[in-house]
Amino acid sequence: MRFMMLMIPHGYEKAAPGAMPDPKMVAEMMQYNASLKAAGVLLSLDGLHPPSMGARISFSGGKASVTDGPFSEAKEVLGGYWMIAVKSKEEAIEWARRCPAGDGNVIEIRQVQEMSDFPPDLQEAAARL
Repeated sequence: MRFMMLMIPHGYEKAAPGAMPDPKMVAEMMQYNASLKAAGVLLSLDGLHPPSMGARISFSGGKASVTDGPFSEAKEVLGGYWMIAVKSKEEAIEWARRCPAGDGNVIEIRQVQEMSDFPPDLQEAAARL
């Protein structure tokens, strides 16, 4: 089973362009990442620049509109992710609990949908592409 662990750092929605994390926190996170790798569960990981450097594309009536960051209505934004392969949701939760996250940070865990999760008719429709 693949799970994405999504880091939602407290206050990151207001981070200025080019904002960088504390070096001590980076060192702790690198040790955590090394433990995921050593356990053989880490598939990939990346950090994300602040939303002030991003854009959102919204769709309505068949048209796309672009809003440049920062996003004033945002309350929680992604700061990065880990993609892990584990045997269960419980194991993914245990890995997330070990993260050296700061106060107010949140990690959301979401299982990746595999083709086998879909009913046969949807699998057949996807196979035609």
